[in-house]
Amino acid sequence: MSQKAAIAELRQCPSAHLRVLLADDFEPWRSHVRSFLQSNTEWEIVAETCDRLEAIHRTQTLYPDVVILDVSMPRLDGLQAARKIHQISPDCAIVFLTENSDEDVIEAALEAGAAGYVQKRELAAKLMPTLQAALQAHL
Repeated sequence: MSQKAAIAELRQCPSAHLRVLLADDFEPWRSHVRSFLQSNTEWEIVAETCDRLEAIHRTQTLYPDVVILDVSMPRLDGLQAARKIHQISPDCAIVFLTENSDEDVIEAALEAGAAGYVQKRELAAKLMPTLQAALQAHL
């Protein structure tokens, strides 16, 4: 069975959790997002990382359903990381969760393969709907 087929089969399993990789360099913020996601029993945090190179590596080894990235983190530009993740795992949804509200950055993120973009101040209202929409777009 191919990797793509295995991932599709896992997503169709009603008892399966949706696998999330969370990448943000600020640990207290990662902790906040982790708690927010864990309040929904459908989500499983499979990995957390503080830099994008590690996010790329873990995407290659863990095959998450969605990667949540911050735009500004050490060791690699977030847009470059999104392009690489999209290249190595095109079935993985990428959602940016960031403080950056610059329209050019948002447009560049979507062009880099992101399926969603949420400002951190809108976490409670917009993250879950954005994640659901991103996952639906990648089924």
